[in-house]
Amino acid sequence: MQAYALTDVGRVRTMNQDYIFSSSAGIGSLANLFIVADGMGGHKAGDYASRFMVEQLVEYMNHQESMGIVPALESGIQKINRELYEKSIEDERLSGMGTTLVAATVDQDTLYVANIGDSRLYVVGEQIRQVTKDHSYVEEMVSLGQMERGSEDYQANKNIITRAVGTKDTLNIDFFEVTLNPGEYILLCSDGLSNMVEDEEIRRIVSSDRNLKQKTEDLVSEANHHGGKDNIAVILIDPQLSEVRSC
Repeated sequence: MQAYALTDVGRVRTMNQDYIFSSSAGIGSLANLFIVADGMGGHKAGDYASRFMVEQLVEYMNHQESMGIVPALESGIQKINRELYEKSIEDERLSGMGTTLVAATVDQDTLYVANIGDSRLYVVGEQIRQVTKDHSYVEEMVSLGQMERGSEDYQANKNIITRAVGTKDTLNIDFFEVTLNPGEYILLCSDGLSNMVEDEEIRRIVSSDRNLKQKTEDLVSEANHHGGKDNIAVILIDPQLSEVRSC
């Protein structure tokens, strides 16, 4: 397995509230772990929320040896969510903070994903497919048939998320389990990429002949080329399944 991770402040924001973690090596009972968090909140509250979520989840998973993958992730995320929510109540400087979260781990040819908010995970091969579902106002309206994806209203309101870590004492987490095929890549990203670059352009960059580092840098550059209106976080993973299956 190979992975490359990169985050960038973009061209508009003065502070980077995206926070990432990427490890192809084992973390506790997990064979690997990848996380993207996109903080929200005034001043440095969003920065605090995303960093706290990622660092504490890594620490929690480092000490889990007996739980299954999904129960361990759920237990850790719920625990950290409560702690983050309590901090937002106790410290007025952190009031209203929260963060998205997309976390992933690969066990042989199975991908496990946890998601809250509108940061995304894609599987990219001959086609690109979004595994996660955005917890956003516009996607809820689309699902109800009350808004057209890509419309003026959609574009104006697409940054409103309906679920985030740290905003309530309990959390509804989406989990996904996906069987991977040889040659497919895994992409985790914040909306600083997905709002700036069309899915097909993402697929074209990921499917190019360039190396993993260059592809990741190209994705960030493309987001900035289209305006860089938000912080950009990208983790690109090559599971190298053909190598795993031959062992």
